[in-house]
Amino acid sequence: MPPRKPDATILDVARTAGVSAATVSRVLNGSGPVSPSARGRVEEAVERLRYMPNASAKSLRHLKTSTLAVIVSDILVSYYAEIVKGIENTAGALRYKILICDAQNQREKEADYMTLAMDRTVDGIILIAPMLGDAELAAYADRGYALGLIGRRIDHPAIPCVYTDNVGAATEAVAHLIGQGHEQIAFLSGFADATDSYERLEGYMKALRQASLPFRPELIDSGGFSESGGYEAFLRLRERSQSFTAVFAANDEMALGIYRACAELGIPIPAGMAVVGVDNNRVGKYVAPALSTIDPPKHAMGALLAEKLIDQLGEGRHAATRCFEVSSRLLVRGSSASGLT
Repeated sequence: MPPRKPDATILDVARTAGVSAATVSRVLNGSGPVSPSARGRVEEAVERLRYMPNASAKSLRHLKTSTLAVIVSDILVSYYAEIVKGIENTAGALRYKILICDAQNQREKEADYMTLAMDRTVDGIILIAPMLGDAELAAYADRGYALGLIGRRIDHPAIPCVYTDNVGAATEAVAHLIGQGHEQIAFLSGFADATDSYERLEGYMKALRQASLPFRPELIDSGGFSESGGYEAFLRLRERSQSFTAVFAANDEMALGIYRACAELGIPIPAGMAVVGVDNNRVGKYVAPALSTIDPPKHAMGALLAEKLIDQLGEGRHAATRCFEVSSRLLVRGSSASGLT
């Protein structure tokens, strides 16, 4: 057996096997399909380098970095900034550092960043609105890697979670629009497989049912959680139907894209088009009229999750209460209510 390469990492294994780090991760975790050929090359590389995954290394060396990785889907979306600030403030008070990782809305890139735990770079990982599935995340936890989730709940005894009641908040937002006299309300979703997207769609549909209003599929479109995506989605909606008078957007970034589209089309807000978003983006207070939005306690969510994960790392055991639902509030401003600014 050749000597173990000093500080061999999962990236070394990936390069030696000629595969991605995510593929190595799937082989080591048993968390996804891998071709027999790729599996064989990974196993051969692990043996050749005498690579030791992080969970095993920690048990033998008691290695601790006092560092957490925070994986966000898109660093350009301002929603994440306050969450990260909450994580950083609490982590710093508990003498932990954080690394911020931008997955750029790519599952493969998110999986690549998960290797930071496996190659001993960090002690734990916090994922904000992760794209990886429950089975994949559970597989990491089952192998001893510490992770926590913000914006999603997973039923696993070793994974702390902090999340909001997306369905309830969305229902309240759409009910507000209905209360303003709107009966034809469009919905802009984010990514199809994002928890925030389908839970907010569920709340939108629930509010329609409660008001005995019909669901119209042609009034649903996806803006990918970006300003440009919201702009393009709104234009597509207008091409399909010009009967709607209000839009509920699944985040403020898309809502701001609606503002741009309405300005170009000469549609006044809210007289010609009422708009409600989600996240309480700081920019939303300064557009004219100010944007009505759902305000989740972003800083508190980050702080709470960091506290629970670091406590779990320090105590070496799992708290009896690991999932926490926090409440959001609807901020009604000028974009959805006449007479307000």
